[in-house]
Amino acid sequence: MLLWVGLGNPEPQMARQRHNIGFMALDVIAATHRFSPWRPRFKGLVTEGVIGGVKVMGLKPLTYMNESGTSVQAATAFFKLAPDAITAFHDELDLAPGKVRVKKGGGAAGHNGLRSMDRHLGTPDYWRVRLGIGHPGDKARVTGHVLGDFAKVDRDWLVALLDAVGAAAPLLAGGKPEDFMTRVALLTQEVK
Repeated sequence: MLLWVGLGNPEPQMARQRHNIGFMALDVIAATHRFSPWRPRFKGLVTEGVIGGVKVMGLKPLTYMNESGTSVQAATAFFKLAPDAITAFHDELDLAPGKVRVKKGGGAAGHNGLRSMDRHLGTPDYWRVRLGIGHPGDKARVTGHVLGDFAKVDRDWLVALLDAVGAAAPLLAGGKPEDFMTRVALLTQEVK
């Protein structure tokens, strides 16, 4: 079984914020692949399904971004999962809007959700799907940018990106991160 974690904040007024793109990605994956309805568990919401013959549990921690690791650790301990069975979907300032990179391990790069996961799991050696939201250009504007809603001009690339992540998910579930990134890039190349 794989555990796919979308990082975000639970308040309804935060739903459209850039910081919640991890939640958005999991919602699209779950809908695209007809997962079970979301239900409360592990201090979050969970859904289950099969992608490309692989059982996947989706988890959206409801502990707020800074404590995401408590929810992830609870699910990981319950299912006795190794770090490489876990994938976190999260916003990434250092990628252009609409770009995706997958990597295993690494630093938190100031991302509080990743920092919390590292602390609660005791390791950074899980997979990360980095979803580009772009940088505002000035370090002083980062918090406002991340916690700001996506603008209307972002709609086309955001919808295309999320749809592509959902469509390419079987490659990720199949352990082919490079192919996943390529497929997402191909599916989003027409969108500006």
